[in-house]
Amino acid sequence: MKVTISFQHLEHTPSLDERIKEKTTKLKKYMEGKTHAKWNCYVEDHEHYAEIDLVGPKCDFHASAKSDNLYKSIDLVLSKLEKQIQKKNEKRKNKIHRSHGEKPEILDYESAWLDYDEDNFKDVG
Repeated sequence: MKVTISFQHLEHTPSLDERIKEKTTKLKKYMEGKTHAKWNCYVEDHEHYAEIDLVGPKCDFHASAKSDNLYKSIDLVLSKLEKQIQKKNEKRKNKIHRSHGEKPEILDYESAWLDYDEDNFKDVG
């Protein structure tokens, strides 16, 4: 996973770099193939903003958050991003398991009529 970090109106520190890379590596369990995480951290009106763009072979996610602390903003962004990824994975799994309204095919006609109750049957014709 490739990680790109940019800071605006902030002092770049190794501890912030390490924190972002550590948190980003936790996203590998959700992603398949080559992915690129682009981080953008900045300060505006005494609020710390953190944004992430996660681009992969079959996905494109974006999340942003703000708080009074940059570390808290990073945690908020990652929780939002994890929710997006989990939601997409759930939709993908549900799509695989849906039957698309197909009726089951009866292969043995003799066993199909074993549960038939003639007393409750109403003749339509």
